[in-house]
Amino acid sequence: MSEPTMNANPGPLPKDVDDFLRAVLEALRIPDPATVGDAERFREVLDNRAMDVVVAIEGVLSDRTGWAIKWVTPYLRKRLAKNPPTGYRAAGSPHSAEPSGEGGR
Repeated sequence: MSEPTMNANPGPLPKDVDDFLRAVLEALRIPDPATVGDAERFREVLDNRAMDVVVAIEGVLSDRTGWAIKWVTPYLRKRLAKNPPTGYRAAGSPHSAEPSGEGGR
């Protein structure tokens, strides 16, 4: 019996799966905090967005019909819009979000 080839390319992902994975990436890839003072808000934003991702993945995986991904992806994006990566200064962007209170120290 031959072993399966791990380098086989099955082709592009289905559009709905690609869209869902892009939403997950959008949720979790947020700008790093600029200073230690920005880290607490950064963690809060990331934790909330990660929980939204967990709920979305659970919704997709618990659906036996395969239809959930079509409504879970827009739902995840709406949740992300309600919790944007703001309220802290992002690394590499001196004018991003609100000051952390670290300035002038």
